[in-house]
Amino acid sequence: MATVQQLFDLTGKVAIVTGGSRGLGLEIADGLAQAGARLMLCARRDAWLTPALAELRAAGYDVDGLVCDVADPVQVQAVVDRAVAGFGKVDILVNNAGVSWADRPEAMALDKWRMVIDTNLTGAFLFAQAAARDMLLRQDGRIINISSIAGLFSLVGGPHYAAYAASKAGLLGLTRELAATWGRQGIRVNAIAPGFFHSRLADPVLPMVEGTIRACSPIPRVGAAGELKGTALFLASDASSYITGQTIAVDGGWSAT
Repeated sequence: MATVQQLFDLTGKVAIVTGGSRGLGLEIADGLAQAGARLMLCARRDAWLTPALAELRAAGYDVDGLVCDVADPVQVQAVVDRAVAGFGKVDILVNNAGVSWADRPEAMALDKWRMVIDTNLTGAFLFAQAAARDMLLRQDGRIINISSIAGLFSLVGGPHYAAYAASKAGLLGLTRELAATWGRQGIRVNAIAPGFFHSRLADPVLPMVEGTIRACSPIPRVGAAGELKGTALFLASDASSYITGQTIAVDGGWSAT
């Protein structure tokens, strides 16, 4: 029987983290690297990606990166190909890349809707598809989709982000379907639904929801830096070897009320 240390050890594993250049993506990447994984990061802009790579390399991690629009299948395949060429395989995929657009649904422009759905949902599918082709060769892999509690419930008077909520709810269905399809080929697919953490996307809407969080959530505060990486490591490691198709809410208990 493996020890606890062995269960969480990612030595020799290769992980792709999309949107891994800052915020929660960078936090997750750092956590996987601390556990021994080699990293392939991607981000939409080199101005975000280059500093993140420098930071992780300065910490002694084995990391590469590529600029990528996750909604472009050619660019997605290029990231997977580079990971396989440089590291030999892909063991772990974290679909973290995401965007949002706030507008009332009756006023939302169709191009903004498509931008959000294409990045958050179609991009996750494209990366899962490309990474799974390599994982299936070894009958082993772990895919983690970063959804949101916005995919679980909505708020009266909250931010108006219909496309974002729809994309994150769609990720939960995609997670279940991919888990059911690939489970017998050794690929586990799970999701994390974070609550509100400080980030580039969340900070503009925190003033709208922080009062409700403090009043209604069992843990009455916004998530702190570092409180997501443990869940990601759990799902990426052998510690969760009998778990697939599930969503873990990391939200201070808000979704349980």
